[in-house]
Amino acid sequence: MSIEIRSIGIIGAGQMGNGIAQVCATAGFDVVLHDVSEDRINAGLATINGNLAKLVGRGAMAEDERRVALERIAAGPGLDDVGRCDLVIEAATENEEIKKKIFIALCPALKPDAMLASNTSSISITRLASVTDRPERFIGIHFMNPVPRMQLVELIRGIATEDPTFDSARAFITALGKTVTTAEDFPAFIVNRILLPMINEAIYTLYEGVGSVDAIDTAMRLGANHPMGPLQLADFIGLDTCLSVMQVLHEGLADSKYRPCPLLVKYVEAGWLGRKTNRGFYDYRGEKPVPTR
Repeated sequence: MSIEIRSIGIIGAGQMGNGIAQVCATAGFDVVLHDVSEDRINAGLATINGNLAKLVGRGAMAEDERRVALERIAAGPGLDDVGRCDLVIEAATENEEIKKKIFIALCPALKPDAMLASNTSSISITRLASVTDRPERFIGIHFMNPVPRMQLVELIRGIATEDPTFDSARAFITALGKTVTTAEDFPAFIVNRILLPMINEAIYTLYEGVGSVDAIDTAMRLGANHPMGPLQLADFIGLDTCLSVMQVLHEGLADSKYRPCPLLVKYVEAGWLGRKTNRGFYDYRGEKPVPTR
């Protein structure tokens, strides 16, 4: 029997977490948003408020709908605050050890029938579930970035995930107005297994001097009809996230074709992580982005 989901706890109020909170609240779910500090929670709430205000400005949402959606989102400074929810989604940084620590700390705060999910874009759902007290109620729910705009959600079962958990997760995603695709629990699932090696290859193309940043992005935008070039997309995703996904692929599948490009490693080591740090393959500090190579 599937579990009825009415309330959603979200751990991580960053780009992914606040996007998930926004779509859940807009779809009528009660949301509790948690992060390591109240400042981060408040920043997440401010982002949601701004995003909803833009929708009102464009005529895509009524002002009273915006107000009602915001009222559905509560700050949850403690893990006990999210523990009372029907489904808790972890949307922390893409680091397996950090995610496992969160789940170990969270489990004692959960009500017995609560479901757990990770928004990981690449890490084994089976391994994450193994540190919890409810692997049969654990599932991967991978939202795409930016969450409010992207239609797809990947659902990934761990080896222990039971049918009611999967059925409830699918019903929840459908209620958000998103489309579900189901992936097996292999490194990076479907979207990132295909997308990130393409981005990595674009970085190799730059590294080997085949083309400049501008040449590569123009070629893929106009030659392959991609909405944005792969290096522009890498900056949008975050170069640290791109590197961590490539490392998961390389370690998990032991195939040299997934070796992260040394230039990607160098940019991450420099702290040039893309848009979020104002520099990556483009420099975002001026009026318009300028290629850095």
